[in-house]
Amino acid sequence: MEEMQVGKVTHYFPKIGVAVIDVTDGSIKIGDEIHIKGHTSDFKQKVSSMQIEQDKIQIAEPGQSIGMKVNEPVRQHDIVYKEI
Repeated sequence: MEEMQVGKVTHYFPKIGVAVIDVTDGSIKIGDEIHIKGHTSDFKQKVSSMQIEQDKIQIAEPGQSIGMKVNEPVRQHDIVYKEI
């Protein structure tokens, strides 16, 4: 499957397992399968919830910075991909 870059991780909160992701291209929707890849990260997961400043959202567009629960630890500068 082909993937496109949709964002990058700018921060990670290990205690709550939440990544802050800057959306750069395309969009991320609830239910999308994303792939997070970096120096030590390489996993796929379904998007189950996203928030902007504690408000739940259904879709994230370029230019937005979102909080997302992740299944594994991530690092700053990890790249977020979505299958197209």
